[in-house]
Parts: sequence; structure tokens; C-alpha cells
Amino acid sequence: MKFRTLALAAAIASVGLSSATFSTAAQAQAQEQFFPVLVYRTGAYAANGNPWANGYVDYLKLINAQGGINGVKLSYEECEFGYATDRGVECYERLKGKNATLFQSLSTGVTFALTDKATADKIPLITAGYGRSESQDGSVFTWNFPLLGTYWVGADVAIQHVAKQLGGLDKLKGKKIALVYHDSPFGKEPIPVLQERAKMHGFDLQLLPVAHPGVEQKATWLQIRRDRPDHVLLWGWGVIDELDRDQGSPGDGLPAREDAGHLVGGRRAGRQGRRRGRQGLQRARAPARRRAEQQGRQGHARDGA
Repeated sequence: MKFRTLALAAAIASVGLSSATFSTAAQAQAQEQFFPVLVYRTGAYAANGNPWANGYVDYLKLINAQGGINGVKLSYEECEFGYATDRGVECYERLKGKNATLFQSLSTGVTFALTDKATADKIPLITAGYGRSESQDGSVFTWNFPLLGTYWVGADVAIQHVAKQLGGLDKLKGKKIALVYHDSPFGKEPIPVLQERAKMHGFDLQLLPVAHPGVEQKATWLQIRRDRPDHVLLWGWGVIDELDRDQGSPGDGLPAREDAGHLVGGRRAGRQGRRRGRQGLQRARAPARRRAEQQGRQGHARDGA
């Protein structure tokens, strides 16, 4: 959550910095600056979408309460798309004509669908820690602006973390690493980096997709129990994260785990490793779900007041 908060602040700050270059005459003409807010407060991913949408809107309100950006107030309009790419595109088409400042959907699928459209319309796409990883090269997609890293960075950090646990990158050779991922553009983003790392360091990469929305995972975890990978990386969003914690328990004969973003660390030797794995799961399970649901209820109550 702290990462998403920093990402939102960076996105708004970037607009503020660009606004600082406006002339006095331009500021006088601009009465407000419009921010479309694409949200998914409903559906299988609402536990993620609700807190983020609440924070985004609250930050816009905070900027206005502090006098706006160089005196220019911010207006916004929410558009619910339920994490469905086609509905996200519909939101874009409906709101872009209102002189939209930027779009940030918190959806990799929507980002893929909007990349060409935003380029043609010359509207910035902000992807704060998600989206199309190749957009980190500004010459590839000139209207995509990734902030605070990409999925490729995350995948590389995950492998380096595993290597650090083992004592160095050379210790990856011969290891089996499984990637359990959401079968969507979001979930497939880390695969190219992990495949390249597997070639470089000689580890065996096992790819295990989980279909939307992520409820059916039993076959995946049965395969992991059978194949016994040394490490399991989880790349999920929404309900898939809660269920893989429940179904992939170290107490059921799986490798001990440590949550670290999308990363779950691998097998540890002995009783201490199993104990740490169980403690990590206990911290990550029900409390995370309760916090997300509570934040969602508070957000709805606040909006209805």
C-alpha cells in the first residue's frame, strides 16, 4: 500500500511540476484541470481496487484543499470498469473528450489496450509500478510514463532475492523455480525476464498459469506438491492472492514461504524454516482481507455522505 501511495503522489507531483511551467496568462485561462478516475470497486478485484480508488480521490481532494496546483483546482469523474479491459476502454473513450490530463487505470490489460489510442490522442498514460514493462524505454511508447519501476524490475528483484538467500547468483544453477501467475497480460509480464535469467544462471523455470479470477488453484498446488520446486514465485492480484495463501501452505508439505511483494521465498531446511513460513502466512492471510474490506466500506460510506 505504501508503494501505491508513493506512486499516486509521484503521478500528481509530475503534473504539478509541468503546471509550474505554465505562463500567468495560461493559468488565468485554466479554471480547473480534469482527472478521469478509472476504478474497479466491484468484481473479483475490488479488494485491491477499492483502497486504491479511495486514496486516488482523497489525494485529489487534498490538493484542492491546499489550493490546487498553482491555484488551479482539480476536477475528477469516476468510471467503474470492474477490471474488465473492454469496459476500461469505454471509460477512456467517454472521458478523454473532457480535456483529460492523464489516465491511470491500475490495470495492465487496459494499459495494453490504450497504448496506441493514447499515443494518437496525445494523452499521457501513467503506470505506477505496473503496465507495459518495455515502456521504460521512452522511445518505444512515447505517451506511456512508468513510475517507480516496472514488472521486469520486480521479476529481476525477485530472482536476486532468491539468489541472496542461497548465497549468490551462481547458487541458482540446477534449482527449480516455479512461477504461479495470473493468466492475463499482468501475470505474463515477468516471464521474459525470468526466462532470460534461467538461461543466464542455469535454473529450471516452471510456468503455472491460473485462470481468471483465480478461484480454481487446486490443480496448480497439486502439481507443485508433486514437482517440489525449490522456490515458488506468486504473481497474483485480487482473490488469487488470498486463495494461494490458503491452498499453498508450508504445513501441507510445500516449501516454506516469505511474502515480499510478488515474491514468495523457497524451501528452508529444518524446523526454523517451517516455523518462519507459518508465521509469514498467519500475518498475510485474514488481516489483509479484513483491512481491504474495511477500507472499501469506509470509502463507500465517505462517498455517500
